[in-house]
Amino acid sequence: MSGADDVPNEKLIRKKTEQAEQKRPSPAASPRAASPYGERLPPGQHVAQGWPVLDLGVKPAVPEAKWMLEVDGLVETPRTFDWAAFKALPQSERTTDFHCVTTWSTFDNRWSGVLFKDLCAAVGVKPQARFVVFASYDGYTTNLPLDACMDDDVLLVHAWNGAPLSRDHGGPVRMIVPKRYAWKSAKWLRGITFLAADAPGFWEVRGYSNTALPWAEDRFSP
Repeated sequence: MSGADDVPNEKLIRKKTEQAEQKRPSPAASPRAASPYGERLPPGQHVAQGWPVLDLGVKPAVPEAKWMLEVDGLVETPRTFDWAAFKALPQSERTTDFHCVTTWSTFDNRWSGVLFKDLCAAVGVKPQARFVVFASYDGYTTNLPLDACMDDDVLLVHAWNGAPLSRDHGGPVRMIVPKRYAWKSAKWLRGITFLAADAPGFWEVRGYSNTALPWAEDRFSP
């Protein structure tokens, strides 16, 4: 029998899809004019206490010993990384803010992991690659232009604030793309594919923005 963490939350998925279809924001945050954070806080956002947990109702339990990351598509050397090979890549640390489309933001998160551009160097991304699709152990996918992933703050993260990334937050490894809404930062990462053409992911085909820019309140597709 499946447990509660193994069953997609269809009610949540329907509700969020309906919001996108109606171009309706999530519950309103405090007015921007009242924010003490100035331009640091994107419009329509509020600062959360702690780090809220959001998912599709499935929380894969993937121990480090069994975790694998498959990197394929338009690369010179397709590779499957186990935990040891992943940790052997150059390790970096960044401190950034993080913004969810449901209107919460968290500040000063200290991430540890592998810069996306260092992973690209390890596999040799081909010149014709223009887009990236991220796949998760729960069946989730999301997409981004390759150039959006090459910023110096985009990481494959395995630790948050000095502790291993928890299962609730996408451990053992998730993406962090700070300049995009959080649904672009795939949790429970298991695959990365480099493509010449765009391939919208789970929320993108359900009415959410393909670009997901927080400071433009770019939440839903036109």
